[in-house]
Amino acid sequence: MSADYTVQGSVAVVSLNNPPVNGLGLATRSAAVAAIERAEADPAVTAIVLTGAGKAFSGGADIREFNSPKALTEPTLHSLIRVVENCSKPVVAAIHSVCMGGGLELALGCNYRVALPGAQIALPEVKLGLLPGAGGTQRLPRVLGLEMALDMVVSGTPVPSEKLAGTALFDQVFPAGTDLLAAAVEFAARVAHARPLPKVRERAVDYPHPEAFIQAAREKVKAMAGPFPAPLACVETVAASVSKPFEEGLSFERERFLHLMQTPESKALRHAFMAERAASKVPDVPADTPVRKIERAAVVGAGTMGTGIAMNFANAGIPVTILETKGEALDKGLATIRKNYENTVRKGKLTQEKCEQRISLITGSLSYADIAQADIVIEAVFEDMGVKESVFRQLDETMKPGAILASNTSTLDLDRIAASTSRPQDVIGLHFFSPANVMKLLEIVRGKATGKDVLATCLALSKKIRKTGVVSGVCDGFIGNRMLEQYLRQAFFLLEEGALPEQVDGAIERFGFAMGPFRMSDLAGNDIGWYIRKRRAVESPHIAYSKTADLLCEQGRFGQKTGAGWYDYRAGERKAIPSPLVNDMIVQHSRDLGVERRDIADSEIVERLVYALVNEGAKILEEGIALRASDIDMVYLSGYGFPLHRGGPMFYADSVGLPRVLDAIRRFAGGRHGEAWKPAPLLERLAAEGKGFQA
Repeated sequence: MSADYTVQGSVAVVSLNNPPVNGLGLATRSAAVAAIERAEADPAVTAIVLTGAGKAFSGGADIREFNSPKALTEPTLHSLIRVVENCSKPVVAAIHSVCMGGGLELALGCNYRVALPGAQIALPEVKLGLLPGAGGTQRLPRVLGLEMALDMVVSGTPVPSEKLAGTALFDQVFPAGTDLLAAAVEFAARVAHARPLPKVRERAVDYPHPEAFIQAAREKVKAMAGPFPAPLACVETVAASVSKPFEEGLSFERERFLHLMQTPESKALRHAFMAERAASKVPDVPADTPVRKIERAAVVGAGTMGTGIAMNFANAGIPVTILETKGEALDKGLATIRKNYENTVRKGKLTQEKCEQRISLITGSLSYADIAQADIVIEAVFEDMGVKESVFRQLDETMKPGAILASNTSTLDLDRIAASTSRPQDVIGLHFFSPANVMKLLEIVRGKATGKDVLATCLALSKKIRKTGVVSGVCDGFIGNRMLEQYLRQAFFLLEEGALPEQVDGAIERFGFAMGPFRMSDLAGNDIGWYIRKRRAVESPHIAYSKTADLLCEQGRFGQKTGAGWYDYRAGERKAIPSPLVNDMIVQHSRDLGVERRDIADSEIVERLVYALVNEGAKILEEGIALRASDIDMVYLSGYGFPLHRGGPMFYADSVGLPRVLDAIRRFAGGRHGEAWKPAPLLERLAAEGKGFQA
């Protein structure tokens, strides 16, 4: 059973019981309907309390049933709410901890609602490209008023229950520390014989001149919704709570909900939601794998990456020591940290007290001895194998037994780094993305000797420091940068063939990327790519690269940090200004190569850049570097600015159709630098079988 049934005096208690958040899956819905009907049929029962066992009232739909027939099998959530609403005995929702989505819609179907403070109340469906589909848009305005309800539905943001005390949503919010069940049973006994039974659906939405308010909301939401249709649909559906009778509003809501379910944007958002949860699961590392304690951390290197990484630990309340070889570099790094925190305070996102608290958790040192007792140390030094091997030999000698030795390398062979120690089982890659205190992605690189407990510990740690951890195997560039190399190769080849940086960036940004390849390179530093290309010219001389980027770097145009890169930059500004000098250089380089420049359509630019990612992603998947296609999507959604409404490169390829992707790749293979377009065997196989990457 997924709902427990007990009787206290004359009050039946129905407890939803589907850990971890009492998701309203089919078994839970069926059990809840049976329990309500049982209570109604028992003449000794005069009232019913509906609550949630464990850590939540209900988090809403059971995500394990998303996109499955169970989600639409009777009793649906609509049917459960109808049974509750039509019950001849009063039903009291006793709310604690979490009451979201379908859980809140179920509570709104009850006659009364009581709660503890601190419960998170929300209708977050808009974050999945949907709107509440079980009466939420019609009932919430009837208890909170049009303005507050619309804000909650359009934003999806949770509101603490105590902030809603005094509204018609709650009949009572008990003081903190109250025994909720006992208080709810007492409340239910008190209202057991009150008639008529109050129903939210019978209330009117009281708002003066709603048309003007809704029109203003419509214009505001349209301006901020971007490519997503759900926020505006939320406005129209909530507006129906004012303009239509309840049942008509309910039908309109259902119609809009079913329409949004089929939109590519909602499918992409739901994919990303599920992908993020799947990323933390590793088939050969069970959920009950013991983890190591992480109570103290250390970071080697006080540069941009090292300081950003240290802030993550401080933000999570973990003391961290930053190690540097020179006092000047250490002082500069610590000053940067203070400046970053103070900027956050100025923006109103952090209190001064918390700012000082976090800064106090970060200390600096010039001696390895001062980090010896850390539970984890992350190396964030220059991206050079010799430098990193030297650091790891020192860490091997210094760190206590059982300490995790992590590298922030973005491309280098982690197994070789681990081999420079006597404890390769303790070595792992933790590749943060810049700025490390902001970017969500954390590539967790599993070496051939990395212990399962070390991997489990780092996956748990990624959640604690609020990162999206994605596991990668060892290869040059891991998942993200290995794919990015092919993306950038195509971007540079496009310059040789007829495009200019602003056209390439414009095309891919209109597709939805946060930043095009040339603006991104200027931000990251063009010298980083230059260094990697020089290394690869030695290690993989057979791979062809455009020399355009090298010509740029030979002029010292490393990007924003030098005030000039692919674009020009004014002092103190980040705005990219097309550079006549660079564009002339590009055209001249084509001439020197004997290449006749041509007009290149934006559609070709987008296909070449995106399908380069897809093709390399397919190789990574087949090699087992990524565990699943959705992990690749998470890397690109959370670390590389791939458009969220397109779901990631592999999901996007599935939505386009793999035969169409493969046809384009074969077409490009017949053009200039066609050797870069050898189709991945997995892509060819799946296309032939009519399948997609998402299993």
